[in-house]
Amino acid sequence: MTPPVRVVSLVPSLTEAVATSAPGALIGATDWCTHPADLDVVRVGGTKNPGTDRILSLAPDLVIANEEENRAPDLAALREAGCEVLVTEVRDVPQAFRELDRVLDACGVTTRPRWLDEAEDTWSSLPPPATRLTAVVPVWRRPWMVLGRDTFAGDVLARLGVGHVYAAHPDRYPRVPLEELRAAAPDVVVLPDEPYRFTADDGLEAFPGLPCALVSGRHLTWYGPSLAEAPRVLGRALRAARP
Repeated sequence: MTPPVRVVSLVPSLTEAVATSAPGALIGATDWCTHPADLDVVRVGGTKNPGTDRILSLAPDLVIANEEENRAPDLAALREAGCEVLVTEVRDVPQAFRELDRVLDACGVTTRPRWLDEAEDTWSSLPPPATRLTAVVPVWRRPWMVLGRDTFAGDVLARLGVGHVYAAHPDRYPRVPLEELRAAAPDVVVLPDEPYRFTADDGLEAFPGLPCALVSGRHLTWYGPSLAEAPRVLGRALRAARP
C-alpha cells in the first residue's frame, strides 16, 4: 500500500478541503486554519509569515499554497530547501473547482469527493438573479480597502446578482477613502468577517443610511467544502440587509 502524502497547507480553505477529503494526509497548517473545528495538526505560523524551519522539520512531501495568500519569498525558501510546493491561483468560481481537483489529486485523493461534486452542481445550477445590486465590499479598515478587479469573492457575488462598484479598478484591493465609499451610494455594503472582522459594532457605523450585510468571510472567500452552502448562506445575509 502506498503511504499517504504528508501535506502542509498554508491556505485555510485548502486545509479544510484536504482534511475533509484525505484523512491523515495533513500534518501541518497555519494558525488561521480554523476548519474543520477538530483539526489537530502542527501549527506553522501565519499565512503571511509561516515558520519555514518548522515546516521543514515536518519533512512534508508537499506544501500547498496560494499566489495571493502566501508570499513568494517564503515559497521560494521552501523550494530552495527541497520542498515540493504547489501554488494555486483562484480568481473565479470555475477556477476554484479546477484548482481543488489539482490539489486533491496531488494529495493522493483518487476518488472525487462528494462535497466537491455537490458544490460544483450547486454553482452550475444557480438560477439567473432576479435582481442585480451594486455593492461596496470592504475587506479592511485603517486604511479602508475594498474588493477591486479580478477576485474570487467578486466573482462569487457577481454570480449571486451583486456587482461591486470597484470591479474595474486597476488594483485588486484598492485603498479608497471612506468618504468616497459612502459617496458611491451602493445598494448594499457587504462586510465580511475576514480578513478584517467586521461586526455590528465595528463597521456598520461607518455607513450611516446605507443597507449593510454582515456576511461570513468563509463563505465569501474560501474555496473548499463551504462552497456547497455559500450561495444559500450569502443570499440569506444579502436579503436580510434589504428586507
